[in-house]
Amino acid sequence: MSIIEEVVKKVEDWQGKQVVVEPLSGGLTNSNFRVVVDGAPYFVRVPGANTELLAIDRDNEMHNTKAAAEAGVAPRVLHVLPEYNVMVIEFLNGKTMSKDSLNEKGMPTRMAQAIKKLHAGPRFLADFNMFRLTEYYLDVCRERDIKIPDVYNEYMAKVRRIEQAMNVNPLPTVPCNNDLLAENYIDDGRQLWLIDYEYGGNNDPTFELGNTCQEMQFSDAQIAEVCAAYFGEAKENLIARMKLNMIMSDIGWALWAAIQVSISTIDFDFWGMAEERSGRAVQKMDSSDFTVWLEEVAK
Repeated sequence: MSIIEEVVKKVEDWQGKQVVVEPLSGGLTNSNFRVVVDGAPYFVRVPGANTELLAIDRDNEMHNTKAAAEAGVAPRVLHVLPEYNVMVIEFLNGKTMSKDSLNEKGMPTRMAQAIKKLHAGPRFLADFNMFRLTEYYLDVCRERDIKIPDVYNEYMAKVRRIEQAMNVNPLPTVPCNNDLLAENYIDDGRQLWLIDYEYGGNNDPTFELGNTCQEMQFSDAQIAEVCAAYFGEAKENLIARMKLNMIMSDIGWALWAAIQVSISTIDFDFWGMAEERSGRAVQKMDSSDFTVWLEEVAK
């Protein structure tokens, strides 16, 4: 019996009712399902194998998902099956967004507004720091002899310069999703919902903003729009923080992808993802703007 079949039999509210399980596509870490019970839909996420190597803590995820729901930006958690690390979540009737749809006019502002609502909500269980996560991923790769892009030997010194600059004038941390790729936005026509809190944690808000701008490959004008919608104005030092965090987003998630090459059973080009992201980060760190951003955030 598969885990999803076991889960269906474990949820007491579903017993004696007509249950239809429909696999959902698109996940890069887990298996996702739409479970329809007597006509009512639910979302069920079944974790992938060895996800602890990706630094995913399921207790942390469950706490943060509930906190985000309390903030009004995430669906409610209806059932928890800790023996399977499975949550049954309210099913959102809306459009799963794409990079193209989030690049449409006005979307950067709507994204910033949803993010700001999350950040104003209850604190999350733990903190998130991409510098520490990068170190952890590098340790995992060394210990398991996992191939990583060559650039890490040469560019970690520049990563340390980013952290030093960011620590001069740190921003107060807020509850962040930290992994807002396009598919983690759902538009129901009234608001943008933010889903998937596997990497949720209290963090510098400009990481959240920079990370999602990087995922959408936003232009400078769109990045400024996000900054202005979130902070009230597009100040140079805040945009610089976002730009440096765009680099850190790619540095960290490229290693995530390299580890996935070794452990994932999902049919996806994770190595191509690792090379693309590390290449983007290097391009930014080699640009003449890099020193300007460092100076701007350290003023």
